[in-house]
Amino acid sequence: MTATATRETRAFQTEVKQLLDLMIHSLYSNKEIFLRELISNASDAADRLRFEAATDDALYEGDSDLHVYIEVDKDARTITVRDNGIGMSRDEVIENIGTIARSGTKEFFDQLSGDQEKDAHLIGQFGVGFYSSFLVADKVTLTTRHAGLEKEHGVRWESIGDGEYVLETVEKGARGTEIVLHLREDADEFLNPWRLKSIIHKYADHIPFPIRMRGEPMPADEGEEEKTAEIETVNQASALWTRPKSELSDEDYNNFYKHIGHDFEDPLARLHQKLEGKYEYTLLLYLPKNAPFDLWQLEASHGVKLYVRRVFIMEASEDLLPRYLRFVRGVMDTNDLPLNVSREILQKSPAMEAMKKGATKRVLGLLEDMAKVENDEKYATFWGAFGNCLKEGIIEDAANRERIAKLLRFSSTTSDKQVVSLMDYVNRMVKDQGVIYYITAESLATAKHSPHLEIFHKKGIEVLLLHDRIDEWLTSHLTEFDGKKLQSIAKGELNLSGIGANSQQSAEEEKKEHEEAVKSAEPAVKKLKELLGERVKDVRATDRLTESPACLVSDQFDISGNFERILKQAGQDVPDVKPILEINPEHDLVKRLVKMRSKEKLADFASILFDQAVLAEGALPDDPAGFVRKMNALLTK
Repeated sequence: MTATATRETRAFQTEVKQLLDLMIHSLYSNKEIFLRELISNASDAADRLRFEAATDDALYEGDSDLHVYIEVDKDARTITVRDNGIGMSRDEVIENIGTIARSGTKEFFDQLSGDQEKDAHLIGQFGVGFYSSFLVADKVTLTTRHAGLEKEHGVRWESIGDGEYVLETVEKGARGTEIVLHLREDADEFLNPWRLKSIIHKYADHIPFPIRMRGEPMPADEGEEEKTAEIETVNQASALWTRPKSELSDEDYNNFYKHIGHDFEDPLARLHQKLEGKYEYTLLLYLPKNAPFDLWQLEASHGVKLYVRRVFIMEASEDLLPRYLRFVRGVMDTNDLPLNVSREILQKSPAMEAMKKGATKRVLGLLEDMAKVENDEKYATFWGAFGNCLKEGIIEDAANRERIAKLLRFSSTTSDKQVVSLMDYVNRMVKDQGVIYYITAESLATAKHSPHLEIFHKKGIEVLLLHDRIDEWLTSHLTEFDGKKLQSIAKGELNLSGIGANSQQSAEEEKKEHEEAVKSAEPAVKKLKELLGERVKDVRATDRLTESPACLVSDQFDISGNFERILKQAGQDVPDVKPILEINPEHDLVKRLVKMRSKEKLADFASILFDQAVLAEGALPDDPAGFVRKMNALLTK
């Protein structure tokens, strides 16, 4: 880095270099979004100034006419985007433009494939903000001053996108930010003011601040000088959510979503309501089609903005919507909060609590309406993107647990796809079945091929296959649905006597048959208990197996083996929970074990039987090499 007192050349953060390279060499056809992104940033800067000036009027510096001004210079081949918002200090310029602090950046770059067409689509999804300037410019100059600082504290930033930028201190009389784009040879279309106006109408008509441009010069009368063109406001400059729904088209709504969501695609669904009662507020909320890159980042911000009397107050607070609805984008506007409201006031505000409850209720209602439509791809798309977020609601939102439970979708023994609702399951329950059965596993394949399912296949009883990590927490909070208890088929003892469409025996006959099998297995149970010792909590005969020789189950009130593995992988200190080994008395391997006399062979055989059961759970034996060695010895004899 070279530096003087006011001027220095700095290198971009690695991620910025990657992003700039992507911008400069991209095949992204929708280059016009550069203007949408720059206007959006300018609008945010004006919003922030208006919010801070509510408690410090001096920040306006005598100019409270907040606006965005766009200027085209055809001769110089430049476009200038200028705002009189909050502006930036030198440190803020380095933080906001020299680096990408945004959550999900790593995930964004991880998904880049090298296929320019696919990567171009990701550009739109990611929302690249200021860096989109390099879609159309080969040099960008930014000059800014933070409101409240003296004019000598202006900052100029300049780069040609080659991995470095120049930063220097300059004088800037007016607060705010000015960005000058020096256009590339292939960006001539944007030197046409009418082209820029059409982009503004398309993407920024709803911006609540005037976007101004100089109009075309008026033709002069003969003998007169040409009249100077007047400055005109291009956009409607009104908050879209305050306008009647009858005035708004789908295109209006979709363009507003793309602005606030920084998304390339149209939303999946929307909700626009004005609610009146003790508190009055307006909601304009959207469901995206795709999950954002930072959905699972703890520090990531939410997507709903709070306005008070159309003045932006804050974004990304769990005071606006619960965390499990963090995928929702949109605005919430009310007259029932003071303009200088703080986060602390919000947390204690009855009005905010009522609005949060109302917004949550209506988002769940929107999802319920989508879920009611049979064979509709909309809800399937939503579930694929945000289903695991909704599962968090079962854990976090006891008040709405019943509503959320109806929205859940699972795989089951009838469908690999997550399309089975709990109500679907209940409606398909066989005669005399009073319990909702499920199994948890680390993958669909592990769940689908679990030996625990054998008796259920035989009896024609459906089982839910839960294979998302969050399902272990989900089932500890969702213990009942529609009056039916949820029961893991891998925990506790299992009694299916007399249940099942394929059952040809009475409950008494099945019970008697099981008791006889248990008695016949007593020698095997006794030997296995001795040989396995502390590796198991117990050994017992079972009738849940029809094809496999053995399986592992957890005691009724112990955590499952799958949950134990998840917690250990997350670095949690979890005490070892010994499993119960259940054996199939009718299996040839179990009968063979009973006849064995060699202690060495018995020990190896018992170990193989136990390790096979461990593998069937999707886990690894304690000694994989030992297991292979014993198996090889068994196979060669």
